[in-house]
Amino acid sequence: MTTLEVAVIGTGYLGKFHAEKFASLSRCKLFAVVDIDQSTAQSVASQLNNVGAYTDYTEILQTVDAVSIVTSTPSHYAIAKDCLLQGKHVLLEKPITSTVEQAQELIDIAAQNNCVLQIGHIERFNPAVLAMDEHLQTPRFIESHRLSPFRVRGTDVNVVLDLMIHDIDIILSIVNSDIESIHASGMSILSNDIDIANARITFDNQCVANVTASRVSDKTERKLRLFQENAYFSADLGNHNLKMHTRNNQTIESQSFEFEKQDALLSEIEHFIHCALTNSKPLVGGIDGLRALRAADQISQTMQIHHSK
Repeated sequence: MTTLEVAVIGTGYLGKFHAEKFASLSRCKLFAVVDIDQSTAQSVASQLNNVGAYTDYTEILQTVDAVSIVTSTPSHYAIAKDCLLQGKHVLLEKPITSTVEQAQELIDIAAQNNCVLQIGHIERFNPAVLAMDEHLQTPRFIESHRLSPFRVRGTDVNVVLDLMIHDIDIILSIVNSDIESIHASGMSILSNDIDIANARITFDNQCVANVTASRVSDKTERKLRLFQENAYFSADLGNHNLKMHTRNNQTIESQSFEFEKQDALLSEIEHFIHCALTNSKPLVGGIDGLRALRAADQISQTMQIHHSK
């Protein structure tokens, strides 16, 4: 197989961008877009050389090789399960599912059917994250801030699953250790769920991560700072730059890297297409999605306990 036949399921704000990226790439053919709102599906399809527009994703499973699922989190499990059981490769937006049990089942089904299951933790494709990863050894302290103005989109889940999970995924990919303990607090401000949260994660190797996320900020910020022996890294994920400070004997050497603005979503989708065509392991697989979800659940449960007191 040299060309991947693809459908995008869910054509809301983010799903529309998924469809546009798939339609622009030569190694795949966008066969259809699917949305429960027929007018939404038809509107997106008409802008993409009139690809097929459907309201029921089961109607296209016999035709396509792969799907990108960009629907609300509560629907992830059922749709992805149907697609994987039909032997389709799946790019599934984050968080992977609503529950850890559902995530594990999807991982098992994907393995049984020899399918690629890639999770949409897009920040792993950020050039600042990729560049920093080359220099990391054993981080001892990590601090992240992810702030955003309030938008109704995304409030089907709390801010931990909406925003913080991006940084949780990055941190878990960096720290090669299990979680020892979590302390967290948060509160609802403008929605019916937690809108601002802070978590302190301690790992078995004694690395500590202090993670803050807010969707009720007056600014947008995505910053990550890491400290390890003889080195300090500061990454601005929103502006794609990285600063490194390293000790060389008695002197401190500083380096700054400015990366060109890159389309991380396009990189993520190109990676998915490559993995599906070559049946190779994705950078962010189902197990990564499960680990991030498990940690996010622990944080959410801790916040609920404190919130109820």
